[in-house]
Amino acid sequence: MRILVVGAGATGGYFGGRLAQAGRDITFLVRPGRAARLREDGLQIVSPHGDVTLTPRLTTADTIEGPYDAVLLTVKAYSLDEAMEDLAPAVGPRTMILPVLNGMRHVGKLAARFGERPVVGCVCRVATTLDDRWRIVQLAGFQELAYGEMSGAPSDRTDRLDAVMQHAGFDARLSRTIEREMWEKWVLLATMGGITCLLRGSVGEIEATGGVPTVLRFLEEVASTVTAAGHPPSEAFLTNARALLTAKGSKLTSSMYRDLQEGHPIEADQIIGDLLARARRLGVPTPLLAAADTHLSIYQAGRVAS
Repeated sequence: MRILVVGAGATGGYFGGRLAQAGRDITFLVRPGRAARLREDGLQIVSPHGDVTLTPRLTTADTIEGPYDAVLLTVKAYSLDEAMEDLAPAVGPRTMILPVLNGMRHVGKLAARFGERPVVGCVCRVATTLDDRWRIVQLAGFQELAYGEMSGAPSDRTDRLDAVMQHAGFDARLSRTIEREMWEKWVLLATMGGITCLLRGSVGEIEATGGVPTVLRFLEEVASTVTAAGHPPSEAFLTNARALLTAKGSKLTSSMYRDLQEGHPIEADQIIGDLLARARRLGVPTPLLAAADTHLSIYQAGRVAS
């Protein structure tokens, strides 16, 4: 199975790199500048599961030669429109598109551009970042990729995909409830991103300074919005989320908070803004979500002004 990984950053570089290391047929679609760096230094992963430097197979938008069997789409949500144009020549009648973007807006945008059939549900769980040497650094031990038909139905194509993903250096899982998992991930990301950016601290720092009630109220707002949208999170998920988001001494933060600290662009509109817009349409009161959206909008406006 030929797989095109769109993006060789913290997420795409990690999962694509592990797949390439395991001998899978992987090509990275990257911009010319990133391609030059990768050709010079290789794709470097620093991880508790083992460091590796690879010489990846690369392509750019103008050199894609025909459709791939699967496209692992790993760009930031604010880069989706540009990425769809770049990867279009790689999508054929039988291509599967596996997006690991945050939020849920991208599902409709991909279906509008390529049709509903190519879009396969996908969720990744990994904590990685690019350091100042452009190495992919894994910050915690968890590393999972789950995928499945959005309808939940079994299919030959996802069975073939699962066979390729297994034993590739990370936890891989074929899911019959992938759409619910995607909504649940949004609940977790929105809550963690919202509280760490709004309160400017890690989970443990927020807990230590009396922030647990605020965290739990934020989670309740987000979960109530998703439930009103017709996708209620499971009670087991909510129990685990409460524990994760209020753990004593936890150094856990969101990637959005790390991006904010470093002055980078953030996915505020896709993770927080879109959720707030849905809450308002559905009549769900979300004062904390609105405060986080205002806070992040001010940050983004300041970046543009500077």
